[in-house]
Amino acid sequence: RGAAGDDTFLAKGSAALEKLKDLCNEGKGISCYLAVLDITYFEENQLVDDDFPEETSLQKLKELICILSEPEDLVRECNVDEEPINILGAELLECLYWRKGALLYMYCHTAKERREWLQGNIATFKKCLNDGVHYLMKMLSFRCPLQLNEDVLLQDKDTARLLSEGIFSDTHLLAMMYSGEMCYWGLKHGGEGKQESPESIDPVCDSSLGSGTQSVWLDFQETGKNMLTKYVTVCEGPLKGQGWNTTAAKQMLRDLVKSHS
Repeated sequence: RGAAGDDTFLAKGSAALEKLKDLCNEGKGISCYLAVLDITYFEENQLVDDDFPEETSLQKLKELICILSEPEDLVRECNVDEEPINILGAELLECLYWRKGALLYMYCHTAKERREWLQGNIATFKKCLNDGVHYLMKMLSFRCPLQLNEDVLLQDKDTARLLSEGIFSDTHLLAMMYSGEMCYWGLKHGGEGKQESPESIDPVCDSSLGSGTQSVWLDFQETGKNMLTKYVTVCEGPLKGQGWNTTAAKQMLRDLVKSHS
């Protein structure tokens, strides 16, 4: 697509966000929020289909993540005394953070194979990984800790175990795997990398997670081990025989343990 196509997309996104701001004031923000998701979905798929063009994809990535962050930001602006989860609901917020985290996962999956680019942009690559894992961990946190009643605990222990780990769908399980894998890439391609502060690196988007957590470097090793261990435990426990493959996750875990020793 040419510049005209990009301009049309940005115009649509801008118009939708303006409408969302008005609807938030009227208490009708959800329907327009869903429209924003629809608008970005096409662009996200286009980036993936085009294999994230090296010259333009990072800028487009920033635009998409900022747009996906706007609904929550606007709710915060319009409802000073209400948390976004009370307005948008856990499922919608999970969708927002999943879309942002998964998009960064797919971008980093492609970017890590571009050796020349990676050598000159390792800080940007690691910032994308850091933000992506933060988004996915946030997605996994919205309904945790979950208080289960005794009936659930007694009737279906496997389900209770999944829910207690914050796994409510296949997407939640994928978020664990993606988080662990991104941490693994961070160590493999960039080492610990704590010399630079995240604030000194061009951000993927200026919008924060609400608590400034993106400004902190994750411990890729510990976070990766925790996420991959949970993934393997669940896949080989309550979900055993359901088609989930743990081979890659267990290999990454072995590598993470080796690098620690």
